[in-house]
Amino acid sequence: MTGTGSDRSPRARLRALRPESFGADPTGARLARIRRSPNFADGIFQNPEPARRGPSGSSVEFAKIYFDKEGRTRRAPTGTIPVHPTTVADLARPPATGLRLTWMGHSGVLAEIDGHRVLFDPVWGERCSPFPFAGPKRLHPVPLPLAALGPVDVVVISHDHYDHLDLPTIKELATTDTVFAVPLGVGAHLERWGVAASRLRELDWNESTEIGELTLTATPARHFCGRGLRNRQMTLWASWAVTGPAHRIFHSGDTGYFSGFKDIGAAHGPFDATMIQIGAYSEFWTDIHMTPAEGMRAHLDLQGGGPGGVMLPIHWGTFNLAPHPWAEPGEGTVEAAEGAAQRIALPIPGQPFEPGAERLPDAPWWRAVARVPAGGWGGSGLTDGHGTPEGAAEANAEPVAGPSSGEPGESSGRGAPEAARTP
Repeated sequence: MTGTGSDRSPRARLRALRPESFGADPTGARLARIRRSPNFADGIFQNPEPARRGPSGSSVEFAKIYFDKEGRTRRAPTGTIPVHPTTVADLARPPATGLRLTWMGHSGVLAEIDGHRVLFDPVWGERCSPFPFAGPKRLHPVPLPLAALGPVDVVVISHDHYDHLDLPTIKELATTDTVFAVPLGVGAHLERWGVAASRLRELDWNESTEIGELTLTATPARHFCGRGLRNRQMTLWASWAVTGPAHRIFHSGDTGYFSGFKDIGAAHGPFDATMIQIGAYSEFWTDIHMTPAEGMRAHLDLQGGGPGGVMLPIHWGTFNLAPHPWAEPGEGTVEAAEGAAQRIALPIPGQPFEPGAERLPDAPWWRAVARVPAGGWGGSGLTDGHGTPEGAAEANAEPVAGPSSGEPGESSGRGAPEAARTP
């Protein structure tokens, strides 16, 4: 005689105890497809160029930076971050130029392109963490309730890290009839959270799907993946190119700089607008996140080598995820844009703008709520691009910034950030 639970295997019992926020591992036909992918080898997905996935260098030095008191104060705003009160009226008017972007904070962007609405990496949760009581907490409120966005044609996910794939957000979107475009393997998480398989478009790099008149292509990125205790690297990460009848846009997701941006630009660009990751970089993980200077270089590569379109800096300002001062990504992007004669948009979270408009939001709004760097705004107070102050190494000075719990070692809620532990 067997009881209702005694016939379950140890593996099945462990799966039942797995927190919902960890998602699900690919199985069956999905797993078979992963194993056939040209980007999957030696049991894991591979980067387009070699990249160290975890923190490099001494964990002792990392901890020194993390617990540096002055650095910790610089990693947060000094006041309330301004947020544009996005209204239904803002979004009800069709964009005059046919393309409008609304940065919702971090990497979340609503793109209204050629009559379609695309929502990239939506994170409406209070923390980017597997647990609601621990982990990096948002520094500003969401600009508007998720339901107030109105109908969305497609939700695009770049990868499965907590600051890009948010459980409460996905579960709310699962109650709508939107389609989800995700990298290969990520669909397992969404199906566990209530998204029907029929609403998934799960793509390998360089595969495309059609949504209305849009073509969405998963393009390569240089990053990594993982949500649970065992980071098995069984889900892919991607950047995305979206092509409509009249406009083209690009979302970088998370990525280190690599030469493949030129190939993406040649195949799918040039772009009317790019959304480029320029925050959460560090000298401890140079391969998998870009500095503002590298982000600008990527934008130029995507545009064929020179300035063109509009660059929107993303992946900064909303969560404290890296050693650099909170305002540094914004300042670095302004500096890089001036050096490249490139147009950039600097909206506050929730502020809609049209890349084709004559005037873009261009005020450095963060200066009103950030500590002034040592060299002043626009001066020499920026770091070397990876979280170390310029000249600090030569002067053997104490670092002015320290790591917070975030990518690539997002806080698991178990004490010290994963990135602070030896990989």
